[in-house]
Amino acid sequence: MDQKTDERKLEHQIELAERMASTVTDRTTAQRFRAFAQELARILQALLTARRRRQETKARAYQLWENAGRPPGRDQEFWLQAERELKENNRD
Repeated sequence: MDQKTDERKLEHQIELAERMASTVTDRTTAQRFRAFAQELARILQALLTARRRRQETKARAYQLWENAGRPPGRDQEFWLQAERELKENNRD
C-alpha cells in the first residue's frame, strides 16, 4: 500500500469518526469518537509532513548532484547532505 492510499484511508476514517460523534447520543461515546478523529488527524498531519520533507530532500539532493556534475554512485552522499542542509535551515 502506498502513502497516498494510507492518507485517503485516514481521511475517510476521520470523516466516519466525526460523523459517528455527531450521531450518537451518549456523550462519552461521542467524546471518544472525537478524540479518535483528532488522533487520526495528528497521524495524517505527521504523514503529510514526512512526505513534504522527503520531497524537499529529494529535490535538494538532485540539485546538489547536478551541481557536482552528476557523478555516479554518490546518491547517498547527496541525500545525506540535503538532509543536513534542510535541518540546519529549519532551525533558523
